[in-house]
Amino acid sequence: MLRGMSSRGVLALTAIAVVAAVAVLALVRTEPSGSAIRLGAVAPSTATEPVPHGGDAADDPAIWVDSEEPERSRILGTDKKGGLAVYDLDGRQVQYLAGGNPNNVDVRDGFRLGDRPVSLVAAGDRSDDSIVLWTVDERTGRLQAVRGAPLELGIEVYGSCLYRSPATGRVSFFGTSEEGEVEQWELSGERGEVTARRVRRFRLGSQTEGCVADDEHRALYLSEEAVGVWRYGAEPDDGDRRTRVDVARRDRALVPDVEGIGVAAGGDGGGYLVVSSQGDDSFALYEREGDNAYVGSFRVRGVESTDGLDVTTRPLGPRFPDGALVVQDGDNGEQHQDFGVVPWDDVTDLVPG
Repeated sequence: MLRGMSSRGVLALTAIAVVAAVAVLALVRTEPSGSAIRLGAVAPSTATEPVPHGGDAADDPAIWVDSEEPERSRILGTDKKGGLAVYDLDGRQVQYLAGGNPNNVDVRDGFRLGDRPVSLVAAGDRSDDSIVLWTVDERTGRLQAVRGAPLELGIEVYGSCLYRSPATGRVSFFGTSEEGEVEQWELSGERGEVTARRVRRFRLGSQTEGCVADDEHRALYLSEEAVGVWRYGAEPDDGDRRTRVDVARRDRALVPDVEGIGVAAGGDGGGYLVVSSQGDDSFALYEREGDNAYVGSFRVRGVESTDGLDVTTRPLGPRFPDGALVVQDGDNGEQHQDFGVVPWDDVTDLVPG
């Protein structure tokens, strides 16, 4: 017993020490990954034709998978200075939808438009802060505009993504802003025209663009560019509760700016989260399950300063039997910016074990 202290006092001090130790252990468990684990490099098997506009124009891709003929799938790439480009898997531009300044693009199958399910493509248009929508003609792979009044957002939109709730089947559009604002709009197409209703709004501390929803796990991932990656719930009533996936710092796996995010779904809920670490031209992998533990980082040869990315693990024909990773190339030499396409199994082959 400490001199001059009662047994009750000693017990109190012991309890405080135990609480402090538990707190320290909790901090250790929840502290994100440290310095980067370098896994190696992969090379694109092909690249898309450059976007029509020069300068910093290409931004974010999405992948539409043709379930009947996977080799006919399409890559959708935003040209934020003038429209949306549609490419085949050889990288040839097969369609260009001119108009507006779409920054990020996403796609979800099974959206109910009138009496039929469609593949819905959505982008946030920075020219008028609205949601722009198209459907994919499954026979031709061509996009066509969706009828409906302009769907105006309540923020100056920057990034965006879609979410399909496994609980209700409803599709939501998430929009983010340079001020760190986030809005969730629930989309409805029951009468053949799409309407939108805002169901949620919250705020991060600073500029936020990268956005992806993991439908199966009901999770929303956001990249706060100078800060790191956060995980939120994706349902309208999930509020602003969040978990930090990783922080961005010069000595860590994510080097600012933190940009595009994609979900590579695996069996039984497994797979990876892929994040663009623009500050050191690398891509960080995290486990899709649990606390999103950091796995390691890799580079894509010839690709620098990546903004947006997308990934699918669904087969895309003989060239991409395990899916593909599509990344924006921010420095394409003397040509306009484009998108590189990497077989997904080339990435997973880098992961030990």
